Amino acid sequence: MANKQDAIYASPLNEMVDFRFDERVVDVFPDMIQRSVPGYGTLISTIGILAAKYAQKNSHCYDLGCSLGAVSLSMRQRITQSGCDIIAVDNSPAMISRGQEILEKDKDSSIPVKMICADIQDIEIENASVVVLNFTLQFIPIADRLSLLQKIYRGLNTGGIVILSEKLAFDDQQRQNFQSEAHHDFKRANGYSDLEISQKRSALDNVLVAETLNDHQQRFQQAGFEFSDIWYQCFNFSSLIAIKQ
Repeated sequence: MANKQDAIYASPLNEMVDFRFDERVVDVFPDMIQRSVPGYGTLISTIGILAAKYAQKNSHCYDLGCSLGAVSLSMRQRITQSGCDIIAVDNSPAMISRGQEILEKDKDSSIPVKMICADIQDIEIENASVVVLNFTLQFIPIADRLSLLQKIYRGLNTGGIVILSEKLAFDDQQRQNFQSEAHHDFKRANGYSDLEISQKRSALDNVLVAETLNDHQQRFQQAGFEFSDIWYQCFNFSSLIAIKQ
């Protein structure tokens, strides 16, 4: 199935509605994410490498907010520990349906992947060695983010990891302006028009709430993690790792 080009916001919209991961987005998601998130391919492949390092025998690896399952595939293709499985969760039926089709075509791994359509806040985390939230936490209400990380911490085995990828905000306004404009330049270089950039930003305003790097690291500490560090950043997109010691 060929990937379709994202043109959702290419024409002026009479009414701006909040961004949703519906059928329209699913149809163009691979193109949208590659053209919108700098270094997305590097992020996905490196998450697989990190998962392979920290996956433990006979444990669960979670992909929370899995969308089409790119992280699940990367982990599946890298992990070599016996007895591991992957639990991929997303609340978009369209994402889960298409993701299952993609995973069924991957015949190169014996690691089972279970895709579940559910709210990640309702999922129990248990016997986990790897938990990934790849651009997921930013869509959860801020008031609920700590309790989610605390639940993940409780369900992690000692030595287990959380990988958290997020769009960052910055306290310093000059830095915020630079990082935002650099990201917009990246999108323009990938063929998005100023209209598309503006309309998508408006659609995401009430849905994606970004926080600072310090906010994320403080929350990790509050949840119980003694160690966390940033391992990737390009413009205002980053990924952190936290280890349960």
